[in-house]
Amino acid sequence: MAINPQSFLGFLSLTNKITRYRLPHLLRSSIPFSTLDPPQFTISHDNIKLQSNLDEDYVLNELSNLLPISPKPPIPHPYNHDRSISNKQVEIRPVFDRFLSPEEKLRGVFVQKIKGKSGIERALTECSVDLSLDVVAKVLNRGNLGGEAMIMFFNWAIKQPMISKDVDSYNVVIRALGRRKFIDFMVKFLHELRVEGVSMNSETLSIVIDSLVRARRVYKAIQMFGKLEEEFGFERDAESLNVLLQCLCRRSHVGAANSYFNSVKGKIPFNCMTYNVIIGGWSKFGRVSEMQRVFEEMEEDGFSPDCLSFSYLLEGLGRAGRIEDAVMIFGSMEEKGCVPDTNVYNAMISNFISVGDFDECMKYYRCLLSKNCDPNIDTYTRMISGLIKASKVADALEMFDEMLDRGMVTKTGTVTSFIEPLCSFGPPHAAMVIYTKARKVGCKISLSAYKLLLMRLSRFGKCGMMLKIWDEMQESGYSSDMEVYEYLISGLCNIGQFENAVLVMEESMRKGFCPSRSNMLVTVKMRGDVGVLKAGTFEQASSVLTSDSFQWEIVRCLWITEINCEVHNGEKPTSCDSELLRKKLDLINLQAILIYFLGSLLFTELPISCHYEVPGTQVTGRTSVDPPARGV
Repeated sequence: MAINPQSFLGFLSLTNKITRYRLPHLLRSSIPFSTLDPPQFTISHDNIKLQSNLDEDYVLNELSNLLPISPKPPIPHPYNHDRSISNKQVEIRPVFDRFLSPEEKLRGVFVQKIKGKSGIERALTECSVDLSLDVVAKVLNRGNLGGEAMIMFFNWAIKQPMISKDVDSYNVVIRALGRRKFIDFMVKFLHELRVEGVSMNSETLSIVIDSLVRARRVYKAIQMFGKLEEEFGFERDAESLNVLLQCLCRRSHVGAANSYFNSVKGKIPFNCMTYNVIIGGWSKFGRVSEMQRVFEEMEEDGFSPDCLSFSYLLEGLGRAGRIEDAVMIFGSMEEKGCVPDTNVYNAMISNFISVGDFDECMKYYRCLLSKNCDPNIDTYTRMISGLIKASKVADALEMFDEMLDRGMVTKTGTVTSFIEPLCSFGPPHAAMVIYTKARKVGCKISLSAYKLLLMRLSRFGKCGMMLKIWDEMQESGYSSDMEVYEYLISGLCNIGQFENAVLVMEESMRKGFCPSRSNMLVTVKMRGDVGVLKAGTFEQASSVLTSDSFQWEIVRCLWITEINCEVHNGEKPTSCDSELLRKKLDLINLQAILIYFLGSLLFTELPISCHYEVPGTQVTGRTSVDPPARGV
């Protein structure tokens, strides 16, 4: 196969000159790609050997400018053991990067593998960040710190004057350890708190029990509750028992909760809430017989079912498909001396939403208002979600307006649950209405909601609204990632704003992102600009190419136009030699694979694709994104 040694060796020579991994730099050194008037020779695949003579010292020197390391570690003197050398090993260069958040700076100390507790604490102090309990929580909950590192960081943070030494501060590290399933470190930390005289509260107990149950250590959680008084000094009463039962039922371990409930009956005093927790646990599974049994035990022990008990019972009947029985029990509640409250009405509304009967749902909602019961946020959340899933968008927006008129501000996750289904069908108008009104009343919008809106606006070509949402997303403190840039580039190219798409792509690449579709979209820009590629001249194509918008895809397109120039002496081709052209295309595929193979060492994702047509024959070429074969 005939190849171009000038373009092939010229590209490989770039590997010894690259000092910053940016595409514009590669463009400025990509002159050898030209195949005009090349000396031709033939070489077989078996004789191709790729050799890279990278200067390791040069690479280390360049890395030392970016990272706080020395290219040549100090060699200790064999006789003079100076303490200054050991002191220098713990000297940490401050983090000067202004783009790092406070929690990233603190977490980065543990990445440097500093030896010694005193060295780590000094490095944390030298970070000079405005420490708060929120920053401490972000350091512990994010990243990949180990259990020992988390405790060491918290022990340093609790010594700072900005952090209060109360049980709420200790709950932060206990929750973080439990969330990461560092159970042994969590239990050890609890014993240390007992020695220091720090007492647990109900929230601490809930965090510990829930962490154990979430880690599938149910027996350990029950065993710890049995030794609660002896080991942790926390009293075993009805309140602490309810915490244990709630954690078990929340994680669907209702059987274990019911068994322990029966085992401690008569040993620990119960209250009405204890029975309600068990009824609510069985309600999630629609176990009507178990709920009725607990109801009977509740009445036998002298406790009268309250509205919460009936709400759980009605929800369980609805999950079991027994809507008529739920309606009958709802009608008999006042006879039993229990006037329905908002929770009971919410249960009936949820039952009719589950079967798609929105007329009955609205009937109970109007009855709720007529009884002078104020609907809560749960009422509107259930109704709006049900209406959106049933594609009754207008009714859902009307209910959303009514909720806001009552002064209710939804949670961040609730707004996302409204926007997500609206962005799966139809135009983005309804999703934008909910987003705009929720943001106006002060509700915090999640990053997932912003991405959903950007994706939908991009698909429908609403670039003005898309760019506005992008600005508001950045104002909210969210940074753009690769997914966001892909939506922006796609939306701009869909309406023909190719120049703006290139600017957005350049910004993404300056931040270290390489959007998977940007190369293809920039190629579309090149094809649709002024017919450059159709003109078939290398000079016209290269004049459009600028150093700041260099793309691998454009390089392939330039090769195609260059072949047309070479075969037809710079004139617009009317026919072509298919045999010669196919050989040229083989060369392009080989060079593109080499580019991809070497480029993949610098970038996370670098797809190279090209679709082109040649007069007289139709050829479609695409280089695979898989690694090149060994024989190439």
